Amino acid sequence: MAKISWKPGNMLYPLPAVMVSCMREGERPNIITLAWAGTICSDPVMLSVSIRKERYSHAIIKETGEFVVNLTTRDLVFATDYCGVRSGKDVDKFREMNLTCAPSSKIMAPGIAESPVNLECVVEEIKELGTHDMFIAKVVAVNVDDKYMNESGRFDLNSSDLITYSHGSYFTLGEKLGTFGYSVKKQGTKQGTKQGTKQGTKQGKKPRRSTEMKTSKKQEKAQGIK
Repeated sequence: MAKISWKPGNMLYPLPAVMVSCMREGERPNIITLAWAGTICSDPVMLSVSIRKERYSHAIIKETGEFVVNLTTRDLVFATDYCGVRSGKDVDKFREMNLTCAPSSKIMAPGIAESPVNLECVVEEIKELGTHDMFIAKVVAVNVDDKYMNESGRFDLNSSDLITYSHGSYFTLGEKLGTFGYSVKKQGTKQGTKQGTKQGTKQGKKPRRSTEMKTSKKQEKAQGIK
């Protein structure tokens, strides 16, 4: 099997396809769809979104210093695509896509009520990188749809039918293959147990979880996220 070498390109897929909502005071709210978004810190909770300077939402977020990241689902995939190819200068995306403004608890910009999770964010830093500016932001509040709370009182995010973006196409999540740490657990799949034991005994000890993953799991437990 041979590898083909290409010039550098953005091939880190799949990515979350998120709708980011923002608003200037006295103006209608806007939505921009982004795939260049990700987690960057767990304590304090921070994330980043990267936006081209010429995009309508870029100036709004730069001026207001806030935005909401709204996770997307199968039911929202049409709106997700539309909000990525139409400009808020020309259309009211909330109205055109029949989306509902959900008041935020900590910031002025609204979330999208139809989204299972709304992350209210305050910009901490803007890094000018080239084609895109990266907005580094602190998550100041998380709002979740209570219909995804399970019988145990935990938030079952994966039951919301989330979508991802990969190489120009949208996909739903596939088959569940395991849970975090299953490869080193004594009980679990035979393959996972064997591999975890083999890799651990080679070094004379169990593989260690990263500090970032430990912190993230603690926060999820505190928030009731499954």
